[in-house]
Amino acid sequence: MSYQQSISAPMFLRRFPDKETLVAAIAEVGFPALEIWNRGAEFKEWLGLAQKHNLKVCNMIGHRAAMNRPECHAEAEREIIESVEIAAEHGIPGLICFGGNAIEGQSRDEALDTVVEGFRRAAPHAEKKGVTLLLELLNSCVDHPGYLADHTAWGLEVCRRVKSPRLRLLYDIYHMQIMEGDIIRTIRDNIAWLGHFHTAGNPGRQEIGATQELNYAAIAQAIRESGFTGYVGHEFLPAGDPVAAMREARQLMDPSEKAPG
Repeated sequence: MSYQQSISAPMFLRRFPDKETLVAAIAEVGFPALEIWNRGAEFKEWLGLAQKHNLKVCNMIGHRAAMNRPECHAEAEREIIESVEIAAEHGIPGLICFGGNAIEGQSRDEALDTVVEGFRRAAPHAEKKGVTLLLELLNSCVDHPGYLADHTAWGLEVCRRVKSPRLRLLYDIYHMQIMEGDIIRTIRDNIAWLGHFHTAGNPGRQEIGATQELNYAAIAQAIRESGFTGYVGHEFLPAGDPVAAMREARQLMDPSEKAPG
């Protein structure tokens, strides 16, 4: 069994007139799942549309509170507990989590210690329900200044020290291309710690085809060869026709799949 592909619905929604049209297009192109960012009323709306079109929701945001701030740990834990319950109820396998932004007077080592402590508090709840917390790696040079989990090594250290089978990295290929490159080697060497992937072209965070610098066909092959069976989620902002961009991305990441229509 190989990995499956998904669409980051909130990102693509910027190129569609409404949620209904987007979700219908995701299903028509042949994706089995979508990703969402919100809970509450908007979550219910996305979930209802996914169910209507026979799609799964493969992940959602787990918390917003900063893990590197000790005073925020109780809030982050509460948010994650609530998200875990929602995810378990609706069969959502992953929750996107964050390391927080650097604060004045806190070294990176101190921040790492604090983030580890925060995830140690939250991870047991995820373990009980069989939901995976996904610490997302983001670039701090272009899109997220000050973000702490901006290198694979930093995120890996958090996971190794927390020692939970339900804490893994969300390896965002676009963000890590900006910060460190060496994408395929990193995937091969660390696949046991990677729970989800995001794609986007660099530069520009747009389509993943031939107009940008990453060789996604080779990256896709490396992910398949690794034995990864989770989701590869497309989180780019199409510059052109968004449906055509979805079709191209789906086939590029798995040439054996032929999108319907």
